[in-house]
Amino acid sequence: MPSVFETSSTAIPITFVTKSSWDQVAETLPPAQRQFATASAYSAEPGGYLALPAPDGAIAQVLFGLEDEGARSRDLFRPGALPGLLPPGTYRFANAPHDARLAALAFALGCYRFSRYRKAERPEVRLVPPDGVDAAEIDRIADAAMLARDLINTPSNDMGPEQLAAAAQALAAEFGASFNCTIGEDLKTNFPLIHAVGMASDRAPRLIDIGWGDPAHPKVTLVGKGVCFDTGGLDLKPSSGMLIMKKDMGGAANVLALARMVMDAKLKVRLRVLIPAVENAVAGNAFRPLDIFTSRKGITVEIGNTDAEGRLVLADALALADEEKPDLLIDLGTLTGAARVALGPDLPPFYTNDETLATEVARCAVKENDPLWRMPLWPPYDAWLDSKTATITNAPSGGFAGSITCALFLQRFVEHAGSWLHVDIYGWTPSAKPARPEGGECQAARAIYALLSERYA
Repeated sequence: MPSVFETSSTAIPITFVTKSSWDQVAETLPPAQRQFATASAYSAEPGGYLALPAPDGAIAQVLFGLEDEGARSRDLFRPGALPGLLPPGTYRFANAPHDARLAALAFALGCYRFSRYRKAERPEVRLVPPDGVDAAEIDRIADAAMLARDLINTPSNDMGPEQLAAAAQALAAEFGASFNCTIGEDLKTNFPLIHAVGMASDRAPRLIDIGWGDPAHPKVTLVGKGVCFDTGGLDLKPSSGMLIMKKDMGGAANVLALARMVMDAKLKVRLRVLIPAVENAVAGNAFRPLDIFTSRKGITVEIGNTDAEGRLVLADALALADEEKPDLLIDLGTLTGAARVALGPDLPPFYTNDETLATEVARCAVKENDPLWRMPLWPPYDAWLDSKTATITNAPSGGFAGSITCALFLQRFVEHAGSWLHVDIYGWTPSAKPARPEGGECQAARAIYALLSERYA
């Protein structure tokens, strides 16, 4: 994506106002502009936009409403609505919004349009970077977030396992990273759970493996769920539940976005990215309820529900990642409806037993306006995974604590990593918000990138 930032001495000022500051700001306006604002009934409502005219009819400045400083809830991405409101031109912030860096990022993210299948012109607006804001870093983050959105928004007929692998390979080539793909008999032998989930589709399952960075640096491994479409398998989803299942590779999209940020910033890590890419389809050779498979780690898994497939493909990938004993192992996946019931679509839960890591993740989530909420790896629930005929089941009966039991299932496949972080994302914005259009979304990647940047710059 072209940068939204440019330097200009004639940029149109954007003045941020709140209900409490509006009277004071209005007093500083030239009389004609103040009268125009009064005639327009402008009241500085959050999101309220007004272009004030100059004597020659051009835009003299723009007013844009924000929440008051003491408001119970403030949307730090509200300035992301501006690109959809502003006429073409170059703009600058005349005063400080609540957070200038996040406002600049929101402005960049607000320029996103998904235009693969129909014309959608990108707003012809530019922004002078606010003082102290690193425009290159904002571009890096925005470009990665838009990559995640594009991948998720692409329908499954054009984003199967092969196409997801091609996108990963293109990213690897861009940054000189290694790329490997395990498929066919090698996959069946070495990653039986990945193969089992994907074997019913005529689009072959595979394990994508990217490597980048100095081997002497700390090992950071990212694992992303790449279920390119999820029918639910033989435990078939209803049509309403299947409607946006093109987003079920949102974990993969987001680890690719995170990898892009890490590689572009040249962080001092030995990065590995693992993506099990499959389609959970229905056919005569589909895996069945109560089938039992021996995982890569040797743990036998009974299939309690074929719609709990994401944890299966992640399990084999996590087992491979864990064998290398990474310093930090992170997995992202669109995994459980239970997480959405508990916390909604905008607040993904995360799990870790590393208290320092948990504190850092929570802090970075707030700093980056990339919300995350810690949930417990509650040991007493681990027994719910017990199976009468295998080591564990992938779907405990009862339906309680579904996100927690999913995390506990995955924990069984991680033994040797220095620290492990699991995030159960939604990867989708159900209704548009400033800087966040309806559709595929980059979740958790920005917060984790902030953490990695602090640790490994």
